[in-house]
Amino acid sequence: MASIVAQLPALIGVLIGTVGTIVATSVADRARWKRNQSVRWDDRRLDAYVEFARVIKEIHAVAVRMLADERPHSRGHRMSREEGLAQLADADVRRTLTWESLLLLGDAATVSAAREWRDAVWEIELVARGLRQGDDPAGLLQRANEARDFFYRAARGGLGVRGGSVAQAKALEPRLDEIRASLASVRTPETSTQGSG
Repeated sequence: MASIVAQLPALIGVLIGTVGTIVATSVADRARWKRNQSVRWDDRRLDAYVEFARVIKEIHAVAVRMLADERPHSRGHRMSREEGLAQLADADVRRTLTWESLLLLGDAATVSAAREWRDAVWEIELVARGLRQGDDPAGLLQRANEARDFFYRAARGGLGVRGGSVAQAKALEPRLDEIRASLASVRTPETSTQGSG
């Protein structure tokens, strides 16, 4: 009995060490699992953001190409209405599908920014489809450019991407000014001829 009592502190030490090792291992495993889950969801979130951006930019590009004839001095590649409508119909299906992924995986700020960008491009698309009159194409393009910047800023922030701003709206303003100037030069002769008659 005396030998058991003499060994009791060593047995308690072994027991405490074993319990400590189990607790430390389980805490480390739980932290590793959470980290792996976070990386996995960040990868999927990134994929959803990239695919959404790709489809929205495609719709934007097709709609702008369809409107090239309405923008005097446009340097863009023109696209026929029939070809454009077919491409827009195809892209619209993909936009709907990518939107659902974005809603499922995106954080609130990025979803809100994505909605703004989607709606801004939708306005351009409506004009290209002939469903709405576009009095200020440069204004519509400016709104879409700013919404895109807002989306990228929110997405990069949510994903923890560093590296500074990647905003493009300011860099594209000179081209929008060219559009405004060419539209003004086309409208001015029309107004002066109407006023003299």
